[in-house]
Amino acid sequence: MQIEPLGIDGAFLIKPEIFPDHRGEFLEVFSEPAFAEAVGHPLKVAQVNCSRSLRGTIRGIHAFGLPPGQSRYITCPQGEIVDIVVDIRVGSPTFGEWQAVRLNDRDRHALYLAEGHGHAFAPVTDEATVVYLVSSTYAPRKEILIDPLDPDLALPWQDADQRRLSDKDSKAPSLSEALKSGILPDYAECRARQEELRREAAALAGRPA
Repeated sequence: MQIEPLGIDGAFLIKPEIFPDHRGEFLEVFSEPAFAEAVGHPLKVAQVNCSRSLRGTIRGIHAFGLPPGQSRYITCPQGEIVDIVVDIRVGSPTFGEWQAVRLNDRDRHALYLAEGHGHAFAPVTDEATVVYLVSSTYAPRKEILIDPLDPDLALPWQDADQRRLSDKDSKAPSLSEALKSGILPDYAECRARQEELRREAAALAGRPA
């Protein structure tokens, strides 16, 4: 399993090794030792979510405020999606930037996003199933929504003639509006949370932080 940092701090692309044979294939979707070595701490899983989306659907941009925030480990076991991380952390050197990756049922890549990142995805096949491990349970009062069609972000969505958004996503503020309202996570707080998780992991392992 290869785990590679993306150009936005706290985002990683996971590339599992696939073992095919005459019966089908086998792979490790998640390996905590490999994850902890690459990221610096284990992944605490509080909830596992699954969604099925039809072509044209856009889910996001979603994030959760700290504390507790919510990290995500995202896979696409059926179909293919474009999955996008958006840096919405105020004070981040890459604030307002985004990166898109393809997740699908062929190469079985996964995406990990630390607390504070905005996340959105859309199928590029007729339908797609997404399963993601999250570090905290759903907390409506902590949820942060950003307009996925914000023209200043210009995210690379397809199927402009058949877009399907939830009511709350279609009414979400732009990134600049969210910034003015003060609802966005703070970069320093997000980094402090990551350091806290690393110290906790080091203490449990009996090694210096």
